[in-house]
Amino acid sequence: MVIERDILQSLEKWKNSSSRNPLIIQGARQIGKTWAVEEFGKRFYKHIAVFNFDKTKELKEIFASTKDIKRLLGELELFTTVPLTAGETLLFFDEIQECREALNALKYFSEDAPEHHIIAAGSLLGVAVKYKDGKDEDMSNTFPVGKVSFLDMYPVTFREYLRIAEPLLYERLEQRLPALEPLPAGIFNPLIEQYRRYQVCGGLPKPCSDMLDGAGMAVVEADLEGLRRAYEYDFTKYVEAKDIPRIHEIWRSIPSQLSRKNKKFIFRVVREGARAREYEAALDWLILSGMAYRIYCVGQPILPLKHYEDTTAFKVYLLDQAILRSLSELPPEAVITRSDVLREFKGAMAENFILGSLLAQGFKSPHYWTQHGNTAEVDFIIQHGLSVIPIEVKAEDNVAGKSLSEYDKKYNPEIRLRFSMLNVKRNCNLLNLPLFLCDWLREILEGI
Repeated sequence: MVIERDILQSLEKWKNSSSRNPLIIQGARQIGKTWAVEEFGKRFYKHIAVFNFDKTKELKEIFASTKDIKRLLGELELFTTVPLTAGETLLFFDEIQECREALNALKYFSEDAPEHHIIAAGSLLGVAVKYKDGKDEDMSNTFPVGKVSFLDMYPVTFREYLRIAEPLLYERLEQRLPALEPLPAGIFNPLIEQYRRYQVCGGLPKPCSDMLDGAGMAVVEADLEGLRRAYEYDFTKYVEAKDIPRIHEIWRSIPSQLSRKNKKFIFRVVREGARAREYEAALDWLILSGMAYRIYCVGQPILPLKHYEDTTAFKVYLLDQAILRSLSELPPEAVITRSDVLREFKGAMAENFILGSLLAQGFKSPHYWTQHGNTAEVDFIIQHGLSVIPIEVKAEDNVAGKSLSEYDKKYNPEIRLRFSMLNVKRNCNLLNLPLFLCDWLREILEGI
């Protein structure tokens, strides 16, 4: 089943921008970058010319031999059946990380041929830009700084999933949401069911699509295992040999890191006696690849949050909560049940979901907060305009805990957010939202 992606709207804005530069789409493997660009090209251009640097190795020779745009376009025409007409043809450079010269050439397209519309994407682009032959490299002379635009892409959101799974339910929710009142059981209960199904399949397009098609849990589980293995195979790319086993060790430790009550990432959990300096490059690789997210602790939730972050204290999540479940070998039934079975791990999956939703909505660099002595911890701290908003995440309807109250006593924020399996409810400055509403958070905050 084809899943309509919201990124198509962002691509349309880029196309119509008067200050349009070549666009680089960043994101992990297997999240739908190629589909999104090709679908966008079909809808908004007469033609789309796809140049895949992984499939067609000869393309590298073209960009290595010249930076002259007219000559480049002339030679590129030999590798496509469509005309490269400015404004009518979308040029798509796929797997551009395989050709640094092509990445550098985006600068010259911006300067000498801005009339051409160009989008570039690639798996492990962040890693490839930072490392060459597994070694750190200064890219200042080759990366087109200031001459390209960037667009981050993430897995399928619950909002996108719901729009396909239950169009009428999605429409009814959208109609009632501005009132920010408790949802009637006829809407609330089906939404919980769909959220649990989404938690099982996650947001990677293949398992998500199979879930929507009713292919069965066995197929979804096989999809997730295949994707997880493919990600693990990528650990050998653009990395020094000594870091390959360390990347594997960090990757496999993430479920146990998140299953602890204190989810702060600890290197000795990776391996007994492990030291940060030995594993920092391996962890950076996972972050740059988009396969994992890192959020830092803030000592004081004051703007700018970056100024108050503690770079020695951080939590690490995976790009998708279903990959987290697959890596943990946890069966779907454990997620679907409404009991408190595996409370800590279900909490980790819920937090992973919330973080992915925040990032997909453009909340940059979420943090978390701990009180001195670790007597209280707030799962996420985000900035919305000039407001700093604390967020607590509960996997089910047990919302007991003092952390958010301790935060309130100390900082008295205008609003506190709690995501749980309880219905919409507001009590003074505390707003409880069902977990499945996180994808609408930006709109909710703007309407308060």
